[in-house]
Order: sequence, then structure tokens, then C-alpha cells
Amino acid sequence: MPNRLSKSFRAARIRLIDVEKRAERLARLLVEIEVALRRAEGEIEADARERIQTLHNEARERLAVLRGHQREASRLLRQLSTAAEGSWGDLDEAIDRALTEARTVADSMLERFRRAVPSAQ
Repeated sequence: MPNRLSKSFRAARIRLIDVEKRAERLARLLVEIEVALRRAEGEIEADARERIQTLHNEARERLAVLRGHQREASRLLRQLSTAAEGSWGDLDEAIDRALTEARTVADSMLERFRRAVPSAQ
């Protein structure tokens, strides 16, 4: 009888050791998952910072273009108002062309940023 008791005790001990090993493997796996998640989060954040910087630079460039259009429209307005001497029809057409071109650039810039950041729509 003592032999039988010791066999069941050994079997229970083996099962307990097996469960403990599985629990340790699970704990290691969880740590690996946490490390992988932190790494992925860091990569995502780095990509987002790079994307934001790219969009920021593009916005600056396009704003510079728009300011150039604004300066050109102002210059054109001064020249035409001096040259036209009362001929407002030519002046209106030139202003409309300059403003339409500037508006087209601004609209395309806004559309680009809306596509880049879907939540801005």
C-alpha cells in the first residue's frame, strides 16, 4: 500500500511541476508580447512624427506659394490700376485670374491635408 500512495504522490507532483512549467512559459510569453507591443508602439509613434513633419514642411512650402500668389496679385493690381486709368473691366479680369489661381492652389492643399488626415473631414 505505501508503494501505491507514493506512486500517486509522484504522479501528482509531476502534474504540478508540469503546470508550473506551463505557467512560467505563459509568463515569459506575456513579457515577450509586452516588449513587442512597446516596440511596435515606438515604431508607430516614430512614423507618425515623421508623417507630421512631412505634412508640416509641405504646408510651409504651399503657404509660401500662396503668399507669392498674393504678392503677385497685389503687384498686378497696382500696375493695372495705374495703367488702366478707369478701365476696371481689365483690372477685374486680371484680379479674377490671379485670385482663381491662388484659390485653386489653396483648395488642392486643403484636399491633400484632408486625405492625409481622415479625421479632419
